[in-house]
Parts: sequence; C-alpha cells; structure tokens
Amino acid sequence: MENQSYVKFQTPDVLEKDCLDLVENSFRNGKIKKGTNEVIKSIERGESKIVIISEDVSPPEVVFYLPTLCDERKVPYAYVKKKADLGSRVGIASSASISIVDYGKSADLFNKIVGEISKLKK
Repeated sequence: MENQSYVKFQTPDVLEKDCLDLVENSFRNGKIKKGTNEVIKSIERGESKIVIISEDVSPPEVVFYLPTLCDERKVPYAYVKKKADLGSRVGIASSASISIVDYGKSADLFNKIVGEISKLKK
C-alpha cells in the first residue's frame, strides 16, 4: 500500500507491537477513547496521553488532521499499519484511531514508546 499523506514517519515493527500492547493494557486497566471524534475531543480537552493512528484508513481525511492537532497540543502519536489490528485490541472490528487517556499500570511501556517516537520525529 502506498504511504498515506498523513503518515509523518514510519513506525518500526517493534514499536508498533509495543503501541498495540499499550493500547490493549490501557483498554483493560486504564481508559481509552475510540473513534476519531472522541480522539479529537480528548486531545482538545488535554486528556490524551498518546494517540495511535491507523495507516490504512479510507478515506484518509478521517484522520488527516490528527498528527497536526497532536503536534499543536504536544501529544505524542504513533502509527500502526492496520486498523483491524488496532480495533482487535479494544474489542471492536477496526479503529481508525485511539487516544489513551490513562495508561493504567503501563507507565514504563508508555515512557519507552514516547522516547522512541521523539527519536523518530527528529
């Protein structure tokens, strides 16, 4: 699949797995927001700790604005290749984006991911 215009950097496979693990752990022990409208609200309200965006969203306009909004609000974000992978971690068929509002007991994993993302964006 060709790279979508909203994908600002490539997420390595190891980091993608960590992101999916963090999403699942946060879904079970913390708090997440599913769906682009809820994700946007959580970013704008300052609740979002990190945003995970799917690369295979169609049409891309659904999530096109998320990376820019995250950068403006200084919210870290990463990408996963498939929305089905992201959705399966939170008990739904697919998800274009997820905002982690509370990562529960996964602080170490969260900090590791944020550190890796900041290296990728430089």
